[in-house]
Amino acid sequence: MNIGKLEKNLRDLILEEQIKLGYRKELLRLYYPLSSLNHLLGVNCTEAEMLERMKEFSEATQEHFGGITASSQKERFCIQIPPEGVEYVHEHQEEDDFLVKFIETIARHGCTLKDVETLFAQYSDQVFEGSYAGDDFDYVFYFRDSKPNDYRYCITFEGCHVIYHRFTPEDYVDFDFGEVTPVVCS
Repeated sequence: MNIGKLEKNLRDLILEEQIKLGYRKELLRLYYPLSSLNHLLGVNCTEAEMLERMKEFSEATQEHFGGITASSQKERFCIQIPPEGVEYVHEHQEEDDFLVKFIETIARHGCTLKDVETLFAQYSDQVFEGSYAGDDFDYVFYFRDSKPNDYRYCITFEGCHVIYHRFTPEDYVDFDFGEVTPVVCS
């Protein structure tokens, strides 16, 4: 079991929440499907086996996260990070400049596709942009070279507002959102 990817993912999600909502030293619950935890830990566990892996993960990350707890129902896991773990991330995690600017950009009333394209282009010349034919999202963006990160940013424009979801590459493939047409930016 490789705990590094799950630990990084938890830190990233805690930081993302703190960017959006501000820091509060409080219990945080994050939800994962079993398949996501299997990908992040590099295992192929059943629900019961994953609960055991989560106990091991909690022990291994006790110093940083303060003893997470996990529960599950129908292969959906709730990971609870105690206030001490949230505080640790707040005090020790480097700020993610791209994520801060991304959230600021899409939070602006009237954000456009061009605004999002411009932001991604400021961080890399290795950006993939694709448009969806289906109903799940309008566009997907990611950095082909995984710098500054390897998340898939799935974006929907609804009137003057933008909604996004961020997925690991493995989850993005698993969820099979449908055909994506690469966009050529001018």
